[in-house]
Amino acid sequence: MTYDPIDENLIDTISQTFKALSDPTRIKILHLLYHQECSVSEIANLLEMNQSTISHQLKYLKQMRLVKNRRDKTKYFYSPDDHHVMNLLKQTIEHAKHTR
Repeated sequence: MTYDPIDENLIDTISQTFKALSDPTRIKILHLLYHQECSVSEIANLLEMNQSTISHQLKYLKQMRLVKNRRDKTKYFYSPDDHHVMNLLKQTIEHAKHTR
């Protein structure tokens, strides 16, 4: 069997994805969006957090292509953009529950 190393650019992308998943606020947002599409105000209300904090984190998650948005009149609604990452988050949650 021959070892084929991972490309350096791919390693950087993987590292950035794990970095995005390392923040508790982003984990909460992604977990919520895994279950339902929400506006910024809905996320802020459901997570009992400041709207500006949510907006800041959503901007980061959107740049990482982990969430996407759609516009409905004057509101934006957010949902997962990458189900691979959402599955990784779900598996990580299950792992954490299992190892407790």
